[in-house]
Amino acid sequence: MGLGYAAATPAAVKWFGPQRRGLVAGLVVGGYGAAAIYIAPTAKTLIANYGISRSFIVLGIMFAIAIVAAAQLLATPGDEYRPSSSGKPDSSGHAITRAQWSARSMLGTWQYYAMVLMFIASAQAGLLVIANAAPMLNETARGLGFLAANSWLLASFGGLVNAAGRVGTGIYSDRVGRHRAYLINGLAAVACLMLTPTIMRSGSAPLLFLAVGVAYWQYGGGLSLMPAMTADFFGANNLGIKYGLVFLGWGIAFLIPQLAGYIRDLTGTLDYAFYLSGILMLFAVVLSRIVQAPIERPT
Repeated sequence: MGLGYAAATPAAVKWFGPQRRGLVAGLVVGGYGAAAIYIAPTAKTLIANYGISRSFIVLGIMFAIAIVAAAQLLATPGDEYRPSSSGKPDSSGHAITRAQWSARSMLGTWQYYAMVLMFIASAQAGLLVIANAAPMLNETARGLGFLAANSWLLASFGGLVNAAGRVGTGIYSDRVGRHRAYLINGLAAVACLMLTPTIMRSGSAPLLFLAVGVAYWQYGGGLSLMPAMTADFFGANNLGIKYGLVFLGWGIAFLIPQLAGYIRDLTGTLDYAFYLSGILMLFAVVLSRIVQAPIERPT
């Protein structure tokens, strides 16, 4: 999964200046989010008919063919290539770096660590919902036989919104700036995370789909914002390794759904996990208002 993000996204983003980076990153990672639309029902059917092992083999062959074929189209621009509008401020007035930072010099800035924390917060909020989507629908829609029996519908719905959030957030981040886009998505996610326990107790499936949709949109949006922000802050050169280092935040974020499992075992409910996730997301929103591109030139 990490290779898929850290190879394809930087290769595409390098070709475009700041005015199109969000859209391009969103289009690339949008395919990743959209996979759940067909994988959820496909996997369910395969497992029911062929079992776990054979399902893995079939899916593995499908993915190998698609990935190897598509990878032949990846290309990065030469050293002499310069995208237009490099070095201009973004639409929100935040400066975009004129320097091309190395990965080593990037690690010496506080902005790098702030971005990792922002990535952890935005990713964990979505991963918590993704990991528990089917149980959440089962618990909320107990009286609705069709939804309770087809809980994969929430995962497929989430995949659609996830993909749309990646492209949509990329589009308006190019217009209003990465910081404002992160603020919009983050505050909406905080509200929904805090309200999710109440929604589940109410038994309202439409409200659950709405809350889950916002969480998926924010999660997908973060995956288009962060590579664009990495290029804005530290330059598009060697973006594969630089974004790979920022992308560590996504991997670390998986600890929160794991912690949520322990919380549920201890308390019998996911309520406190959602509250914790909302607090982490709110902290990242505040952090996003502070962090800006480094003004010092790399040494």
